[in-house]
Amino acid sequence: MHELFKRIMDYKYLSRSQINGFDNYKYSAIDTSPLSQYVMHPFWDWLVKFFPRWFAPNLMTFLGFLFSAMNLVLLSYYDWNFEASSGEEDTTPIPSWVWLCTAVNIFLAYTLDGIDGKQARRIGLSGPLGELFDHGLDSYTAMLIPTCLYSIFGRSRVYSVRPMRMYYVCLTVYFNFFVSHWEKYNTGILYLPWGYDLSMWGSTAMYLITWWLGFERWKFELSLGSYGTLPLGNVMEAVLHVSAMANLPLVIINVYNSYAQRTGRLLSPWEAIRPMWPFVSYFIILLLWPYISPNNIMETDPRAIFMLSGTIFSNVSCRLIVSQMSVTRCEAWHWQTPMFAFSLLLSMWIPLLERPLLYLLLIVTTLTHWHYGASVVNQMCDHFNRVCFTVHKRLPEEEFLKRKKMLHEPELHLKPEEPLKKED
Repeated sequence: MHELFKRIMDYKYLSRSQINGFDNYKYSAIDTSPLSQYVMHPFWDWLVKFFPRWFAPNLMTFLGFLFSAMNLVLLSYYDWNFEASSGEEDTTPIPSWVWLCTAVNIFLAYTLDGIDGKQARRIGLSGPLGELFDHGLDSYTAMLIPTCLYSIFGRSRVYSVRPMRMYYVCLTVYFNFFVSHWEKYNTGILYLPWGYDLSMWGSTAMYLITWWLGFERWKFELSLGSYGTLPLGNVMEAVLHVSAMANLPLVIINVYNSYAQRTGRLLSPWEAIRPMWPFVSYFIILLLWPYISPNNIMETDPRAIFMLSGTIFSNVSCRLIVSQMSVTRCEAWHWQTPMFAFSLLLSMWIPLLERPLLYLLLIVTTLTHWHYGASVVNQMCDHFNRVCFTVHKRLPEEEFLKRKKMLHEPELHLKPEEPLKKED
C-alpha cells in the first residue's frame, strides 16, 4: 500500500516532448484593453517596486488565487444553496462583513495577478514555469468569479435568475477562457480579452455596494418603457454573457488571419480543432445532466454542479495550456470522460444514487486536478532547477548542470509525442 501511494504521488504527467518543448518557449501576448493599458499597468508598475526582491512571483500568484478561493469558502459557508440573498422567508442573509471581505479579497487577487509577472521580470525569474502556474490557476478562477457573484442576487423568483440560467453563464465563462488558449494553440499569440479587467472591477464594485447598502439594494427592476421592466439580476446575467462572449469574433478573426498570413502554426483542420473534443464532451455531459436529472439536481445542489463543472473544465484547460506552451499535440480525449458518462447513466437508472455520485465525482475530480497541478509544477521545477514558492534554486547551478549532463534526463515513463500535422 505504501509503495502504491508513493507511485501515485510520484506520477509524472508531462511527456519528454512537453518537458523539452518548454525550453524553447517564448512568451507572446497582446493586451489591447484601455483599462489595462492606461490604468492598471501603470498602477502595477508603481506597486511592484514596494515588494522585496526575495518575494517569489509564484507566491504572489498563489496568494492571489487563495484570496479568490477564500471568497468561495466564505460564501459557501453562509450561502450554500444561493438562497441567503433571495429575500424568501426562512432564509438568513449573509453577514455584511462577508461582502466587505469579498470585495477586498477580489481586488487583492486581481492586483497580485497583475504584478506577479512584473515581479518575475524585475528579478530575472520570468519563464514558462511562472506562466503555466499563473494560467493554470486562472482557469480555476473562471469558476470562482461567477459562482461567488450569484450570491449577491441569489435565486430570487422575481429579481434574479434560476440556478440553471446562472449555470449557462458559468459555461460561457469557461468557454471564453478555453477558447482564448485554443486561439494561442493555433496562432502562437495570447490575445488577452477585455472582459477579465471589467469583471474584476465590476465584482469589486458590486461587493462593496452590497456591503454598504445591503443585498436588498439589488432588488428592483429597470423600466424599459413600453417594453415593461427588467430585473437587475437579469441585467447581470446579460452583462456576464456579453463580456464573456465578446471575445469570440476576435478569436475567429485572429485564427483566420494566422492562416491567411501564414503567421501561426498552420495546423491541419483536424489538428486545429483537436483540443476542442475533451471540452465538447464534458460540455454535452454536464449540460445534459441537469435536463434529464431524476431529482432536479440543479435546484437541489447548484453549487456542487458549478464547482464540478468548473474543476473539470479547469483541468481540460490546463492540459491545453501545457500543449500550447510546449508546442506539442493536444489530447483529444480526457481520461475521466467515461466516469462522468457512467455516473450520469447510473443516476438515471438508480435516482437514489444521483446526489452521492455527484459529490463523489466532485471529490475525485478535485483531488485528481490538484494532483495533476502539483505534479506538473513539480516536474517543471525539477527541470528548471527552481523552488516554486521561493527565488532559490533546488541545486547549485554546477551540480544541477552536472546531474543533467550525466542523466540526460532519461525518464522511462515519458513517451514521445506524436508529431503535429501541418496544413500544406
